[in-house]
Amino acid sequence: MSIRVEQMMIDSLEPVAIEHGFELVDVELAGASRAPVLRVFLDKASGLTLDDIAAANSWVSNVVDTVDPFRGSYVLEVSSPGIDRPLRTLEHFARFVGETAHIVVRPNEGKNSRLKWTGVLAGVADDAVLLTVDGKTHRLQITDIKKAHVKGTVDFSRCISSLPAESADEQPGEDAEELPEDPQE
Repeated sequence: MSIRVEQMMIDSLEPVAIEHGFELVDVELAGASRAPVLRVFLDKASGLTLDDIAAANSWVSNVVDTVDPFRGSYVLEVSSPGIDRPLRTLEHFARFVGETAHIVVRPNEGKNSRLKWTGVLAGVADDAVLLTVDGKTHRLQITDIKKAHVKGTVDFSRCISSLPAESADEQPGEDAEELPEDPQE
């Protein structure tokens, strides 16, 4: 049922997201059937702000209430895709060529004996995602992909290089509190 609800919500939310200037990245259904959690991941070319997410929450909620996919109450979470961005469409895969991705495929007799893949996105061709694993490029049909996401990385050297230059041997600023050398003091 969850795949059917997820697809129904994607079909309903995608045109409204575009109308509001957003990209619908993915929809995920989690939680128990008596307490479902519907997660809607949105993005914008200019990046998302907290105000964007707050505004989107209103129209997303209206669409979900109109479709009414649940008996009873549910929890709605609207957020950015985050660092481990989900990949759902061929366009998503093409946009992140060169990035490391984790892909789970559906079991398919005689076709995919391996269900979990981690490798570098090499491109898209026809209706397939090209993934390089251990120097060999594999072709995974988009229709066989169950879930996929970019494996997020943070380059801390870029974060540090953007900080104001201070060397370790500089004296603390006037308002900095000097700590005792001996922890017993």
